[in-house]
Amino acid sequence: MSIIPSYIKLYNSGELQERIKILNAFLEDCKLCPRDCRKNRLKGEIGICKAGAELIVSSVFPHFGEEPPLIGYYGSGTIFLTHCNLRCIFCQNYEISHAGEGKKVTTNEFADYMIYLQRLGCHNINFVTPTHYAAQIITSLPKAIEMGLELPLVWNCGGYESIEVIKLLDGIVDIYMPDFKYSSSTSAKKYSKAPDYPDIVKEVLKEMHRQVDVLKMDNRGIAYRGLLIRHLIMPDGIAGTRDAMEFIAKELSPDSYVNIMDQYRPCYKAFEHPEISRKITSEEYEEAVRFAREAGLHRGF
Repeated sequence: MSIIPSYIKLYNSGELQERIKILNAFLEDCKLCPRDCRKNRLKGEIGICKAGAELIVSSVFPHFGEEPPLIGYYGSGTIFLTHCNLRCIFCQNYEISHAGEGKKVTTNEFADYMIYLQRLGCHNINFVTPTHYAAQIITSLPKAIEMGLELPLVWNCGGYESIEVIKLLDGIVDIYMPDFKYSSSTSAKKYSKAPDYPDIVKEVLKEMHRQVDVLKMDNRGIAYRGLLIRHLIMPDGIAGTRDAMEFIAKELSPDSYVNIMDQYRPCYKAFEHPEISRKITSEEYEEAVRFAREAGLHRGF
């Protein structure tokens, strides 16, 4: 089963270059995410995410710890990007997201990374935390296409996205993989300083679903297009799992693919907050799965 990624059509029509121009203009008065910092990153100004004009990459490798439809036989071609626009106080990758571990690369080098992963046999190119580098990532795409890139692109993000940017990614991104971190504005404010997160992520999920619909897989069970939603269970229901599952089932589709993640562990500054300074229990996980089933969801978990 041969699937041609959607970005090839945009490249051939010239539309991809037009999108790149618009996205790069955002860097002069940065509005790539809902923080709306309005910093001129091209002149070295830094906003909340701490990212500047250049791409910073922490690692590039075939990932076998992602969801089965992404892993397939040869792994998901993962590129971990440094910094983050959410900056959650419990982040398990805080060395990358907060401390800024990684190295600066050019857009041509970034294109080389994509081709390298394709040559290794990876089933997709998985951009991890790409939100604040949307302009630079898409700028690298024509070079990669000219070098033969033909894998689906995975937008693996925190869900705190600019709806304007997501609309510009229509026809470029094949697989969206956002988090649905919180249903509660209070939790989003306390742990990520983003009280508008619940409203933002719901609008973003609707737009992503409109673009790519539910997750689709080939006859090998490998995803090639669609929406895959992640929800990390947190202690004492802090993530608002029941409300999240009901929204997904009712406002998107009961056929939505949802990964209910049980790997929460207190990291970074989580120990400063007693209510999130422990792992979740097996009962909390079972309850979350029950919420999903009661909402009518049946794929993933």
